Amino acid sequence: QVQLVESGGGSVQAGGSLRLSCTVTGNQYSINMVDWYRQAPGKQRELVAGISKTGSTNYADSVKDRFIISRGGPGNTVYLQMNSLKPEDTSIYYCHSQDRYRKLDYWGLGAQVTVSS
Repeated sequence: QVQLVESGGGSVQAGGSLRLSCTVTGNQYSINMVDWYRQAPGKQRELVAGISKTGSTNYADSVKDRFIISRGGPGNTVYLQMNSLKPEDTSIYYCHSQDRYRKLDYWGLGAQVTVSS
């Protein structure tokens, strides 16, 4: 079993920055990628960025060159550094991973990010 806990959400004006953290605990043998998704009211959940155990990263086109995903810190923590934030980045951001053998999805409870114009 894997547990994911997000922190670091908040409110910021357009152009500002925030950093989200996802603390990953539990049996991590079977997981590879840790991803950030987001979901705005009335919209589908979308993939924002992902990072593998070896450090390979991928980004949605809408956040490329503004967001940076990384690993480090105490334990197994995944960060999402969000720069040049726009009002359209306003969403609940979820940390996600998957058991690659059993195809089980793990989700955090989410962190609210609000960007005002």
